[in-house]
Amino acid sequence: MNQALWIAKTGMDAQQTRMDVITNNLANASTVGFKRANPEFEDLLYQNVRQPGVQSSQDTTLPSGLMLGVGVRAVATVKQYSQGDLNVTGNNFDVAITGPGFFQINMPDGRTAYTRNGALLPNAEGTLVLASNGFPVEPQIQVNENTASIEVAQDGIVTLVSTQGERQQGGQLELATFINPAGLEPIGANMAISTIASGDPRTGVPSTEGFGSLQGQALEQSNVNVVEELVSMIETQRTYELNSKAISTSDQMLQFLNNNL
Repeated sequence: MNQALWIAKTGMDAQQTRMDVITNNLANASTVGFKRANPEFEDLLYQNVRQPGVQSSQDTTLPSGLMLGVGVRAVATVKQYSQGDLNVTGNNFDVAITGPGFFQINMPDGRTAYTRNGALLPNAEGTLVLASNGFPVEPQIQVNENTASIEVAQDGIVTLVSTQGERQQGGQLELATFINPAGLEPIGANMAISTIASGDPRTGVPSTEGFGSLQGQALEQSNVNVVEELVSMIETQRTYELNSKAISTSDQMLQFLNNNL
């Protein structure tokens, strides 16, 4: 098989993977707390035809060698945890994070998940949960039937405001940070779980050293820049077409060779 055909095929596969990542970024451009991903690639092993530095005569050595690459492959998708814009919603139970940190979510299977999505609501028992799936926030915040709204301070202290305007402290929200947040494993529903790569979570009070602050009645928007993604999409399309053109050209060269033997 002509080596160029295989190399171009790996290039097309890589660009298809890049397009998949870009498409997912664009699809989640309006997803609260979503973080865009970047695909990472690496070149494959080389065919070492002529080793650099070997002797070319009794007194001389080769200043370079002959090494032929065999293509490319996708090796990672890296989440970019840059800050998204804050959208003031006016919803009494919405909370946004500014700076590093994740809300801790208690999963039904006992695991702890992490999210930047602060769209919260009280469930039937008065526990603050994610509005999208009903999973409770840790540490748990409990409201009562007389609670009309909550106020969340920058340091995570929750104040319950009753229908009569009375105020009482309702608990303390905490954040979790990781030494390598890019190592978190996304599991869908705006959540991720820790891995060996991310390291163990470090929990603490918002607005203290190493932790972001909170803002009530607001949500963090996706950090996807639609214009940048569209530019990347055009680049991906053109690169895919060039790899396709390389396959066509290699095929024409083989046809020429076969017709002239």
